[in-house]
Amino acid sequence: YVQGDFTAGETYGALGERLGAIESARQHSDGRLFYLAIPPGIYSTTITHLARSGIAPRVHQRSARPWVRVVIEKPFGRDLASARGLNRAVRKAFAEHQVYRIDHYLGKETVQNLMVFRFANSIFEPVWNRHHIHHVQITAAETVGVGHRAGYYEDAGIVRDMFQNHLLQLMCLTAMEPPVAFQADAVRDEKIKVLRAIRRFPAAEIHDYAVRGQYGSGTINGRTVPGYREEPGVKPESPTATWAALRLLVDNWRWQGVPFFLRSGKRMPRRVSEIAVQFREPPHLMFQDHDKTISPNVIAIRVHPDEGISLSFDIKVPGIGVRMTAARMDFSYAEAFGEAAHSAYETLLLDCMVGDSTLFTRGDAVETAWEVVDPIVEAWDDNDPEHFPNYPAGSWGPAIADEFIARDGARWRQP
Repeated sequence: YVQGDFTAGETYGALGERLGAIESARQHSDGRLFYLAIPPGIYSTTITHLARSGIAPRVHQRSARPWVRVVIEKPFGRDLASARGLNRAVRKAFAEHQVYRIDHYLGKETVQNLMVFRFANSIFEPVWNRHHIHHVQITAAETVGVGHRAGYYEDAGIVRDMFQNHLLQLMCLTAMEPPVAFQADAVRDEKIKVLRAIRRFPAAEIHDYAVRGQYGSGTINGRTVPGYREEPGVKPESPTATWAALRLLVDNWRWQGVPFFLRSGKRMPRRVSEIAVQFREPPHLMFQDHDKTISPNVIAIRVHPDEGISLSFDIKVPGIGVRMTAARMDFSYAEAFGEAAHSAYETLLLDCMVGDSTLFTRGDAVETAWEVVDPIVEAWDDNDPEHFPNYPAGSWGPAIADEFIARDGARWRQP
């Protein structure tokens, strides 16, 4: 254990001496992994000192031994300009293959399985396109409020906290083209193509692509909870969004015209994360004279809790006449394999140690993701909301959200 000031060069000298002593005692070193579990505001300073001190030198060859790797937690910048500045500091100190920008969502089994589900099963890929899919909903709901993170949250808000990283990464895995190989650069090349294809829109049209909310007081699991503006450390008239939904369009051959709805919020009824792919109705509804309650086919990929995949479809109710109801086929990781042997972070840390960066975000993807969300954040920063708070704690969000998704003939799921 070495204690010191992050901004002082002697701290890194002392750390280097300690690491050298450990490696000498073991008579070898496979490599060094530096995990920056520190305030984001000192990332650049720390990275610069690590490189200058010589304890974390640039390694040009991925296969070189001993290796040196650096893990950086989110948030990677607070906007496009700061992300570019941080990337410049990182590139000046390290090669891209040494840098692991970690997102724990990508370590979850269901998320890792998404590529296997899509590309190892021939029954899904032929229908995974605009001809068969009506829309996609990606949800990350939390029951908790801001807790002790009011200072961070007042500055960040829901879009910076959840959309720029977690939700856009899930969208990329859902929408990406098949990579040429299951290798880090091949996978990440396809993911960034999705980010680049997301339609940009002017601030004047933001209401067509984004809606926001803030929770008021309400009840969750039988317990009364305060509104966001009543939380310790929050401004009494705070304009910070605690809920948001985006309508993103991907301008490419596969997804043209298919809206991707990304939704996240705090103080919602359940803690749940899922990707729901809703398919189009049959071109001819031959059963309308018998039963008009046809439900859409949906593939729901559950990220949390109870990781798994379900497929909903219509069946005939037994008996005289034709009456239909929705049925569901369900796969659960816990039922099939027992409880997960490793947490998402354990999986990702092992990948760091073995040098597999497939599940980590590349620098260019970070910047491109900020290009997507920056106009939304800037527009909201420049225009305070008129009706905050606009949803009670314990609900699925503001009423305006239903109107927002209904424009595309869709309804929000309540997973």
